[in-house]
Amino acid sequence: MNEYNIAVVAGDGIGPEVTKEAMRVLDAAGEVFGFKVKRNEYPFGTDHYLKTDEIFPDAAFEEVKGMDAIFLGAIGDPRAPVGLIEYGIIAKMRFELDLYINLRPIKLFDERLCPLKGKTVDDINMLIVRENTEGAYAGMHGFCHKGQASEIATQTMVYSRFGVERAIRFSFELAMNRPRKQVTLIDKANAVRAHDIWTRTFAEVAREYPDVKTDHAYVDAACMWMIKNPEWFDVAVTTNLFGDIVTDLAAMLQGGMGIAASGNLHPGRVSLFEPIHGSAPKYANKGVASPAASIMAISMMLDYVGEKQASKAVETTIAELLRSGRLKGVGTGQHATSEVGDMVLGELKNVAAKV
Repeated sequence: MNEYNIAVVAGDGIGPEVTKEAMRVLDAAGEVFGFKVKRNEYPFGTDHYLKTDEIFPDAAFEEVKGMDAIFLGAIGDPRAPVGLIEYGIIAKMRFELDLYINLRPIKLFDERLCPLKGKTVDDINMLIVRENTEGAYAGMHGFCHKGQASEIATQTMVYSRFGVERAIRFSFELAMNRPRKQVTLIDKANAVRAHDIWTRTFAEVAREYPDVKTDHAYVDAACMWMIKNPEWFDVAVTTNLFGDIVTDLAAMLQGGMGIAASGNLHPGRVSLFEPIHGSAPKYANKGVASPAASIMAISMMLDYVGEKQASKAVETTIAELLRSGRLKGVGTGQHATSEVGDMVLGELKNVAAKV
């Protein structure tokens, strides 16, 4: 029987509530599909910081490095200085674990969830690959004459051939295993001339994948086409900054943040999985936040560690609950948090028998 060591950081706001339901589903999937999970729970987040002045101590971080995967509930709380906890936890893991891919699946399960008129489940099924360690988020910034009328702020975008190529190559490898076999590059090379490194590298890597079709869109046009013709997109690859923006736009096509999950990946190493809806402090401890996105993050994590059948069953369970109308939506307040968990647990065994 396979056994996996998972680090769990429930974090801030609604994080602990949705994480609790996600862990229930993870345990149930293990019982159904015959694997074990050892959960290593860490208290890190704003509450812990305010009590101890500790964000993510080195000893704990070393432990996490040796695990199979990390699950993060949510990070962010207005009681802490802006960016302090985010940089101390999520950015620390992304950069120090070299999680160079942020993978965002965008998949519509029920056309009633889509805000676009006339679009069906066949129209919206894409993977967006966001380079996750470079670009405008590399941390190279500064201030001059801070607080004065003449203040200047700078932030440097950084792109390496190594970083760009591995993100692009990952995208082509994904496309090779999808029916359409298409990769779209999203950049702004006409205005941000540093993006020429993306254009050239994309063309060079594409020559190694003759079976994969390629396309290109500047980021402003990509946002437009994603709304007008989302069916044009299969796999898309883009920069850290643009990926942060485009993936949230795309998430609305599948029903909103309440169902969107992501993986922060370094293939073959410990990687991080999370819902992307944020901590929503105003809803904390009310039991109204949907755990659907957290459960979808569990599906991604199971796929990553090799439990493909369990991953498919968890995803299919959410999909069937939505299509049948039992799960009326994935927004805050449409169901109690624990009610969604109960529905998934109740349906999982039935779905597992079919996958």
